[in-house]
Amino acid sequence: MTLIDRAATPAPHTARGVLTGVGHLGQTSPPVPPGGRLASLARRMWAYWLGCAGFALILATTTGLGPHRVWGACAAVGYGTAAVFAVRNSPRRAAWAALLGAVLVPLAVLVVSGEAQSEVGVVERSGALLLHSGSPYLPHPVHTVDYDPYLPGMALFGVPRALFGNGPLTDARVWFCLTFLACMGVAAGFGRRHRRSDGVLSLAAFPAVALPLAVGGVDLPVVALMCLGLALAGRGGSGTAAGVAMGAAAALKWTAWPLLPVGLVLLAITAGRRTALRAGVAALSVAVMAVVPVALADPHAFVEHVVLFPLGEGGVRSPATSPLPGRLLAEYAPDGAVLATGGLVVAAVGVAVSLLIRPPRTVRAAADRLAVGLGLAICLIPATRFGYLVLPLVLAGWFRYPTETGGASSAEVVDLAECPAPKRPESRHGLSGGRA
Repeated sequence: MTLIDRAATPAPHTARGVLTGVGHLGQTSPPVPPGGRLASLARRMWAYWLGCAGFALILATTTGLGPHRVWGACAAVGYGTAAVFAVRNSPRRAAWAALLGAVLVPLAVLVVSGEAQSEVGVVERSGALLLHSGSPYLPHPVHTVDYDPYLPGMALFGVPRALFGNGPLTDARVWFCLTFLACMGVAAGFGRRHRRSDGVLSLAAFPAVALPLAVGGVDLPVVALMCLGLALAGRGGSGTAAGVAMGAAAALKWTAWPLLPVGLVLLAITAGRRTALRAGVAALSVAVMAVVPVALADPHAFVEHVVLFPLGEGGVRSPATSPLPGRLLAEYAPDGAVLATGGLVVAAVGVAVSLLIRPPRTVRAAADRLAVGLGLAICLIPATRFGYLVLPLVLAGWFRYPTETGGASSAEVVDLAECPAPKRPESRHGLSGGRA
């Protein structure tokens, strides 16, 4: 009996081969060349850091906001130092210099000086109100700063100051920053061979993220929990942990609620309907326990603060007036607010239909779908601002961060790890058609 001599064909890379460096039938995958994607990025990082320094310097010299001016001055020095380290081929030192100058130093300066965005004061006041009255919302808001447009979970960031008084460690910004870094660090940890610290450092030092981290942006802990929920959903398991993370995000702000359908569809496709159902129960339980008791404590205040005010229909006009399409429609078109709200509903229905017709099968696809939905919502809501775009920006960029596996993103590595290796083809004699 003779075997037919077959032409050698390139061995397909299985999921196991991608993760371990071993290809089909035990063949070693070719090593990543030293001039690969990461090396190419490292060589160009000096220009990136220099551009960030230019942006920070322009902001410092043109803005009328004190906290932003402090950030711009500190960040310009940090980014400039990072560019020098990048020229010297020290990417890790460059990232640390950028983080130090763009986040840690301005955050410390602003905390000590007491300068902050108005959101910080709103959250800290809400924490005190929650402890004393059971509701974080003022019953009769008069001025813009009297409004708290966030869901009750956000008030927890103000509880440390209400309990322990003024101090650097009780500032709500510190807890925003710690929550963001911790959640993104845990999310990064689910990628095999992923350089967790590099990804978190690069993201935190990015100007659109570093600025709100230092001055007190409330959207960063929200998007960090969203990324954590998607990373846990991509990991599979029982689904409970993913549901808790998604529910925690939904308890902070309305903008996190689109995560629930996207994350649950991802779980249903990759881990099964029971897992998705378990995650959905966990998510809704966390969100309901955080929101419903507070809403029942003062229904009128809840609706005024977190429903009417964000839509631009409250007793006081919302300061979120960036010239995005929804705002322009509400401002200049007849019945513009109705048109903008209608467009928002149409966009939501479109994303929902896309989940049914073509459900996401990977974490990256789910993050992209969520980023598109949030981007449309932010552009169409009548009371909006450019700063909200950090949500889709982080979602779209985080799961594309290159890793040690030759340029694959952390999401790709997680997805491959969960996929079973394809079966080896057999010949009619029961022997593998590949090379033994």
